[in-house]
Amino acid sequence: MKFFKTIREDIETVFKKDPAARGVVEVLTCYPGLHAIWMHRIAHYLWVHGWLFCARFLSHMSRFLTGIEIHPGAKIGRRFFIDHGSGVVIGETSEIGDDVHLYQGVVLGGVTLQKKKRHPTVGNHVMIGAGTIVLGPIVIGDGARIGAASLVIHDVPAEAIAVGVPARLGLGFSGKEIQEITDNKLPDPIAEAFNFLGKQIETLEKRMADIEKREGVMVELDQYVEEKKQEIMRMFSSEEEFSVGEGI
Repeated sequence: MKFFKTIREDIETVFKKDPAARGVVEVLTCYPGLHAIWMHRIAHYLWVHGWLFCARFLSHMSRFLTGIEIHPGAKIGRRFFIDHGSGVVIGETSEIGDDVHLYQGVVLGGVTLQKKKRHPTVGNHVMIGAGTIVLGPIVIGDGARIGAASLVIHDVPAEAIAVGVPARLGLGFSGKEIQEITDNKLPDPIAEAFNFLGKQIETLEKRMADIEKREGVMVELDQYVEEKKQEIMRMFSSEEEFSVGEGI
């Protein structure tokens, strides 16, 4: 009974997470992420019961058929969804919670050759964008979102957003706000820092201009510097839309 309940849950998850899904037959036959997690569950069962070679061989066949590599030792929760899937790698000591969403090219990798916990722990309700690499025994907190093509090498707190190489954190979001942020419009902490510094520079320039005016000092502006400053500010303007999410 539990087995069939899990299968039904996985199919329902595909319909919830992918608007392209149009029918049960399509989902059962055309979603490699679904096939990969089903084969992983069998391989993991074999792994924990000591059938190590059989588990590894099944995992290898799954990789051959789906393009997704999940070590049979990895622990994965319920309603796990891999969108598109090609190039996803999940290492042996990875631990993944419930309702986690991965896009293509995600790597949960290790950074040591020692036989210990060396892969990430991912909490519940986490989204990790396309091409992201998460390295080491770090923790991605519940409800976090990782922007596409990021490199994550430090812990990410719950309900946080991480973007960039290396990934930088955008904090202070509620769970509801994070859910309402679309995957291709995640905040960019680097752009926010440039915007803050730009405003500070403008304030200082205005004060200097007022002082110079009172003192009767005439200073000619360097036109090249001014144009370069404006170009940089436009590049990192918060009004621009940057695709830093899933990248699909």
